[in-house]
Amino acid sequence: MTATITGSFADTVLNGETECVTLGHGSGGTLSRALLKEHFLPHFGGTVLRRLGDAAVVTAGVSHVVLSTNTFVVNPLEFAGGNIGSLAINGTVNNLAMMGAQAYYITVGFVIEEGLPLAVLDRVIASMAEAARIARVEIVAGDTKVVERGKGDGLFVNTTGLGFANTEFRPRASGARAGDIVLVSGPLGLHGATILSAREGLALDAGLESDTAALFPLVERLRRATDGEVSALRDPTRGGVAAALSEIATASGVGVEIDESSLPIPAAVGHTCDLLGLDPLHVANQGTFIAFVPESCADAALLALRSHPLGAGARRIGVAVAGHPGLVVLRTTFGRARIVDLPNDALPRIC
Repeated sequence: MTATITGSFADTVLNGETECVTLGHGSGGTLSRALLKEHFLPHFGGTVLRRLGDAAVVTAGVSHVVLSTNTFVVNPLEFAGGNIGSLAINGTVNNLAMMGAQAYYITVGFVIEEGLPLAVLDRVIASMAEAARIARVEIVAGDTKVVERGKGDGLFVNTTGLGFANTEFRPRASGARAGDIVLVSGPLGLHGATILSAREGLALDAGLESDTAALFPLVERLRRATDGEVSALRDPTRGGVAAALSEIATASGVGVEIDESSLPIPAAVGHTCDLLGLDPLHVANQGTFIAFVPESCADAALLALRSHPLGAGARRIGVAVAGHPGLVVLRTTFGRARIVDLPNDALPRIC
């Protein structure tokens, strides 16, 4: 199936010699994939990079290490449930966890805009330190740059995380198989809805807050409950559940069918998305993962996830199928089916 871009947005993106980067290229959806495929991978596309995992497993001497690099550009910098500092640590830890690895070391780089209040910077740094303590990861190196007022959006944070691979536990995007059960570890859309609500000044449920958290302890429970039989793991950040499921379906050559009635979308998330004309499946998460597990392991996996506070809301949401490979299909509460498209529009400064 070929994605189609229509309207004035298409004119902006596909206008010949004046083509330029748009905010849509940062959405985690169709345009993000095109940017990687057409511009980065032709030059940087070694074997490891072309796997496009959450992190890279590489050999260093006799060890297999897992590396991940991330840049965080959220706006506002501080939000209900966290700030750009805790988000940066947790996001890096989670990228390694999705490859079955525990994070041990992190480096951090700061691009600070002139005029950022030092009190804000102090809160961000303190939050990073606390998140690192909870995740049991050490910040071992860093760098700072200051740019002129108006050129940095307050603060950007770049991280690199290093962990060690578990040779007996290697979930990967290409590992899903027909018959696998699709699980989510918790509520969907909380992080993105929180950021969008704060940015737009929406007066919604006061309980709406980001789900940012380090997920490795939850992944460990899943691994033990399934004896490592986890076909695929993904944390649905940019592009949300739609992008994560599509990546797994495409890489594995399977179709995915999900049940609308089983999706754990909090009411406040639904209200925010309704007001802004968004699909909750496109909205970012920062403390939830998607797991594909064999049907024989699904019940044990759910029990293990629900036994941990971060997984109390774990649900079975669908199944991998042999039909319509690469496509994600939603079975609606009305008994109909629709294809879950990738996001094209921009949701900037989410993570």
